[in-house]
Amino acid sequence: MTGGVEELARELGWRIPDPPSPQGSYLPWTIHGNMVFTSGMGPLRDGKRAFVGRVGENISLDEAQVAARLCVLSGLGSLRAAIGGLDRVERILRITGYVRVAEGFVEIGKVLDGASDVLVHLFGERGRHVRTAVGVCELPFAIPVEVDLVAAVRPESAQGGDAI
Repeated sequence: MTGGVEELARELGWRIPDPPSPQGSYLPWTIHGNMVFTSGMGPLRDGKRAFVGRVGENISLDEAQVAARLCVLSGLGSLRAAIGGLDRVERILRITGYVRVAEGFVEIGKVLDGASDVLVHLFGERGRHVRTAVGVCELPFAIPVEVDLVAAVRPESAQGGDAI
C-alpha cells in the first residue's frame, strides 16, 4: 500500500508488526460479515514482551500508555493480515482493554487512551470507537496491558477483488 494508514504510522515512528502466533487454542482473528474481531494483543516489540509488571506498582502511567499503543499496533497487524491491508478499514468500531493494576490504581481509562489515540491519529474520524477499559489482577505472561479490537471493513469486491 502506498500512502494511507501504514505510511502515516511509519512517519510517526510506529511499527505495525506481523501478528504473533497464538499462544493457545484460539484464532488470532475471525471475520463475520464485514466485521473483523482480533484476539487480545500484548505489548510486543520485535516479537518480545516490551513490558512486564503491574501498572501503579512497577509500570508508570506513561509506560502503560506506551504498552497500550504497542498492543493496538499489534492488533492492527492482525487486522492487516486478516484483510490484506488496512486501506479496507471502514471504521474501528470497538476496543477492549485490560490493564493489570496495583491495588488502588484507578486511571485505567488513561492507560487505554494510549491505544485510542493511535487509532484516531491513524484513521481520523474512522478511528473513533467505543471502548471498555477494565482493571484486572493478572494477565497472561505478566503483561501490564492487553487490547483487542473490532473493525468494519469494505469487501474486497469494492476494490476489484473477491468479497470476504
